[in-house]
Amino acid sequence: MIKFTKRAVLAAAVSLPLMAGSAWAEGLITIIVNDPANPYWFTEGEVAKATAEELGYEATVSAHKGDTNAESNLIDAAITNGAKAIILDPANADGSIAVVRKATQAGIPVFLVNAEINESGIAVAQLVSNNAQGAALGAVTWQGLVGDEAKYVEFFGNPSDNNAATRSNGYNTVLSQYPGLEKVAEEVANWDRTQGYTKMQSIIQANPVIDALIAGNDEMALGAIAALKESSKLDGVIVGGFDGSPDAVEAIKNGEMAYTVLQPVAVFSREAVIQADYYIKNGSAKMSEEKQLFDCLLITPENVANYSAPFTLSN
Repeated sequence: MIKFTKRAVLAAAVSLPLMAGSAWAEGLITIIVNDPANPYWFTEGEVAKATAEELGYEATVSAHKGDTNAESNLIDAAITNGAKAIILDPANADGSIAVVRKATQAGIPVFLVNAEINESGIAVAQLVSNNAQGAALGAVTWQGLVGDEAKYVEFFGNPSDNNAATRSNGYNTVLSQYPGLEKVAEEVANWDRTQGYTKMQSIIQANPVIDALIAGNDEMALGAIAALKESSKLDGVIVGGFDGSPDAVEAIKNGEMAYTVLQPVAVFSREAVIQADYYIKNGSAKMSEEKQLFDCLLITPENVANYSAPFTLSN
């Protein structure tokens, strides 16, 4: 498994524009994301599309919204339209295996971004954030702010996405070392801000004392912050997020969120298209290993001014 370090991520984020429009770099690249209503997935699709167009391809972005049937229909459309490559954020670690295999058997190389599938050898590449590293980074930071004793809440992402369990396990590996940290509630909020809001409302009613919240992504954290503010309970609550979304950055600036762990989605979405272009031109993978990890970065009040574009932290 290839691992891209912080230095490599930062270097890629500030790389020079690609040369566009070579005569033999024509054709369609199909980009399929989860739900562009979430700024993380919106950026994923837009960066991939812009990169493909820089390289001279036509590019389309569509969304399955976590529905494997919709995902299958979109893959069928890509095959029918003669896509040269597919950039896919899979809907389900197990449920998306069949559609990746279908596209590959149709002769279309598939490059997975953000989320993995539970099978190797059918996608050309799987480019994802180093979720274990990012979770440990966030949990250590969170504990340092919260201290050794607190009553806290954890919000868990979509269970069909391996990233949810990886982040939660990373949090618990760190926090279980502190017996004075009491988890009073853990809720599945499916990466969604509205679910974070409604579930936090219920948690507040059942738990008069909440000192801190650690969330599997920013959207759930931001929903919880809204509920805490509405109940006049946000003051003094340490909230940690994960993604590095623009709204989370604003919450950090406003003193409502302590930090967020930045996923370098702008980097690996671009890299996936570059690798797809290489494969189209050469008939082989650019990287020797299928699974490629990109280290996460920490955004805090101390470096938030370096947030130069969505999901991008500059030197």
